[in-house]
Amino acid sequence: MGTAIRQLAARLRRLPPSCGPVRLVGVDGHAGSGKSTFAGRLAEELGGAPVLHLDDIASHDELFDWTARLLPQVIEPLRHGRAAHYSPYDWRARRFGPPRPLPPAPVVLIEGVGAGRRALRPYLACLLWMELPPEEAWARGRSRDGAEQREFWDRWVPAELRHFTDDPSRPHADLLVRQLTEGYEILPGLK
Repeated sequence: MGTAIRQLAARLRRLPPSCGPVRLVGVDGHAGSGKSTFAGRLAEELGGAPVLHLDDIASHDELFDWTARLLPQVIEPLRHGRAAHYSPYDWRARRFGPPRPLPPAPVVLIEGVGAGRRALRPYLACLLWMELPPEEAWARGRSRDGAEQREFWDRWVPAELRHFTDDPSRPHADLLVRQLTEGYEILPGLK
């Protein structure tokens, strides 16, 4: 694991809890910017910290309008030191599945577009932003998802632009994360 991720993990462990006993860390950025991969590596460095993927909370009908589901299913239980239970969305079957637990670990990562939204920021110990221009991120995402998801991406890009226009995360980021050829660089945020 890279030095930057190791140092970031140590820094996150030292933060005061932000959501009950939990240090909730948001990993936000444009679709295709590398949030899931980075969150997985950070979780590993944190000794297996739980990761909530916002793709499990969003749906075809609610690409960004999922706060009313996330707050009671995840935030409220964690605030009270209890395990959260959320129903992950199956993007192929187009329905929510059986509940999945999310334990109140010392650090819990929430990764996905909108992880730094206004409604979640009061509960975050730290907001990380994946620093990659939107066009480059979207090109990576389209390449990753292939022709099968072309229609979805055609709908996604304007929806993401509207979301970040109405509720930008990047200006509130504590730290910016830039992927390098090998590893990551962690930079000061904009706030």
